[in-house]
Amino acid sequence: MASSIISGIGSGVDTVGIVKALVDAEKAPKQKQINTLTATTSTTLSAVGSIQSALEAYRTALAAMNKPENYTGLVGSSSKDTVAKMTVSAGASTGNYELHVDNLATASKISSKVFTGGPTAIVNNSANPSSLIIEQSGKAHNVSIPAGATLQETRDAINSQLASTGISANVLTDSNGSRLILSSSVTGKDTDLVVKGDSGLETGTTVVTAPQNASYTIDKIVMESSTNTIAAAVSGVSVQLVGTGDSTISVVSSDDALKTSVKGFVDAYNTLMTAINATTKVSVAADGSTSGGGLTGDASVRSLVSSIRNELVTPSGSGVSKTLSEFGISTAQKTGLLEFDDKKWTKALASNGSSLAGIMTGKDGLISRMTKATESFALSKTGAFASRTAALSQTLEDLTSQQAALDSRMASLSDTLTKKYTAMDTLVAKLKATSSSIMTTLNALNKVGSD
Repeated sequence: MASSIISGIGSGVDTVGIVKALVDAEKAPKQKQINTLTATTSTTLSAVGSIQSALEAYRTALAAMNKPENYTGLVGSSSKDTVAKMTVSAGASTGNYELHVDNLATASKISSKVFTGGPTAIVNNSANPSSLIIEQSGKAHNVSIPAGATLQETRDAINSQLASTGISANVLTDSNGSRLILSSSVTGKDTDLVVKGDSGLETGTTVVTAPQNASYTIDKIVMESSTNTIAAAVSGVSVQLVGTGDSTISVVSSDDALKTSVKGFVDAYNTLMTAINATTKVSVAADGSTSGGGLTGDASVRSLVSSIRNELVTPSGSGVSKTLSEFGISTAQKTGLLEFDDKKWTKALASNGSSLAGIMTGKDGLISRMTKATESFALSKTGAFASRTAALSQTLEDLTSQQAALDSRMASLSDTLTKKYTAMDTLVAKLKATSSSIMTTLNALNKVGSD
């Protein structure tokens, strides 16, 4: 067995061990307090962060759901997605329409003359900036072309200066050289791009694509549109023209679509409640001992849950049915999650399905009230959980400072004790040396006397 280290040469006492034991004993109570508070605060901070994320996701989901058309049970379809796609909005009604698309709406695209020198060919040969004026629909856009600018640099200047106008430029190169291509994102007739100015690009332009309106018929009625998105041809229906040809566009009633919309709300609600349950539940160990989550018994969480549940049972809308519970959607007692009773849902939907839009949407609908009820908790800077996060983060910073102060104080104590025990050890060593010298002298005298 290895022997213990003896640090006191003079005294034979382990002064290093004594100093360490004294420092550890002095440090232990405060260190335990810091460790406990750090662990508790970190756990709580993590739990608050989880609730914040879940609440933000819930409110985002609510914003996307707060549309009356989501609860009409109407869906749109196109027999050929390569010809048209469609979406249903408020004001739609069931119906079928025969669509024929002759041509799509196009945007203006023009080409400059060919520059044999390629992308590095000089466009502005002067020592001063030149002016490129691009006109469209009666509006002029002035682009400054730097002195000595190449075709590539001219492209970059156009894209930088006209980024917000829908006009863009690129360089197209073949065996004959390079040309500047100007394109617009604006479709429809009379939106031609026209180049003017003194940049050297105003001459020799050619039309690559002439702008035109979309031409189509709905039930053989001839129509036009400056864009490929037709929002007003059929009430409550938006048609996106994709290609030419024939397609049947339809608006039909679908119970499945209505259930999907309501179930979307149920799923969003349950996701939030599941996150809350995970941070507030009490766990029971095998030995019967219990431990709480990071926010078990937390007043802010209780207030949030209470606010949400109060809105869930508050009547809304002007229909016969005014709450989701009348459609078979109820709260489970043990988990607080929403449950879906399919039989009750089907029965209520058959008689009062038109009530759902009023229950869910509008200024006083469930979704708006839920959004308002959670706002004070979700504000990014002054909300209940944001304030809590700031306070907990500050606590961790304070604990870090306390730890640093404790470590510094213990290092100072260790240094002081080490000096004291070193002095004691030195004194003991001197006393031993003196004792040894005296004993040597006495022994010598005794030997002389005996002779």
